[in-house]
Amino acid sequence: MALNILNGQVLVGSTFEAVAVTIREGAIALDAPAASGLTIDAGGLMVLPGIVDIHGDAFERQIEPRPGVRFPLPLALQETDRQLVVNGITTACHAVTCSWEPGLRSMETAARLIEGLDDARGQLAADNRFHLRHEIFNLDGEAQVLEWIAGGKLTALAFNDHMDDITRQVERRSSKLGRMIERTGLDRDAYLALVERTINRAGEVPASIARIAEAARIAGLPILSHDDRHLEDRFLYRGLGSRIAEFPKVVDVAREAIAAHEHVVFGAPNIVRGGSQNSGSPAAGEMVARGFCTILASDYFYPALRQAVFALTKDRTMTLAAAWALVSAHPAEALGLTDRGTIRAGLRGDLALVRMAERGLDIVATIADGRVVHLTEPHRILAQAGAAAAARRVA
Repeated sequence: MALNILNGQVLVGSTFEAVAVTIREGAIALDAPAASGLTIDAGGLMVLPGIVDIHGDAFERQIEPRPGVRFPLPLALQETDRQLVVNGITTACHAVTCSWEPGLRSMETAARLIEGLDDARGQLAADNRFHLRHEIFNLDGEAQVLEWIAGGKLTALAFNDHMDDITRQVERRSSKLGRMIERTGLDRDAYLALVERTINRAGEVPASIARIAEAARIAGLPILSHDDRHLEDRFLYRGLGSRIAEFPKVVDVAREAIAAHEHVVFGAPNIVRGGSQNSGSPAAGEMVARGFCTILASDYFYPALRQAVFALTKDRTMTLAAAWALVSAHPAEALGLTDRGTIRAGLRGDLALVRMAERGLDIVATIADGRVVHLTEPHRILAQAGAAAAARRVA
């Protein structure tokens, strides 16, 4: 069934145009509206490309809302999916940490999520994908990661190294360490013993990284480096095929990546909250203003993507069209998803119908793969007679 969207201001490239959008068999057309099918009156709304979230881990709160309290994965994925489309997100890369630690971020949890996404294929509204955050000290998980890459299970691969942070928390006996331990289900002594055994294998890490990166390059998989603290980190991962710097810890890394025409990802919550939760890390708003950020990610809060666009537009850091590209066109490009991210004939029918309100951007409707999956104002669906009249006016 065709879907007509009439009377909206449609973001075509970098400008807004008063054109009709028709979706036929899941693909966008910018021509005369279909004579039959569903018609939505988008008067007073912007018609924008669906959001592409390159990195989001808020799904963890649906799986384990409290330490040690887990819910069935199908239920968690369904609830996550609802949160995605309500916020205009039509493509979501679930950033799953695959660690040497047991518990929520273990290999077992990652394997269950991959299986769960496979089982739910076609049942969820958004395009739910797998972004593997591989902890580089997870040496025992290498064979499984290589199998996932070869099997086409991943949309993105990020190299993470949180070992330095963990050892600092151990030395300081910080409260954060307690939360880390609680997440694993181990007692303190068992956790500290595991950390020591893992650190003692540091000499095996570089070769493991190289093997995984080579497999990703062969598979054409986008590679990200996570939390680069030094220019040497960016140079290392660039040499291994990474063209995306994710959440760099220092401005110099972001500047270097941009100079090399690479993508740089920062967290949208950082902009909405007015700064990073991590002391000393670059402020995402400043990075956007200086041209050192090309992509915003939901990180741990899905509504932050639309609200960050609102904030950047309200304070005149950039136009709405340019800000929206940070959450649509640019992440799609970085991920190699050439069938989405912009509104163009032949591309996937992923759209968000949005109102600029006083306190933010309201997602009135979300359309994923040509299907209306979220709608807050049902009166916008036109009766057949009214739809025909509206279509004639547009034509």
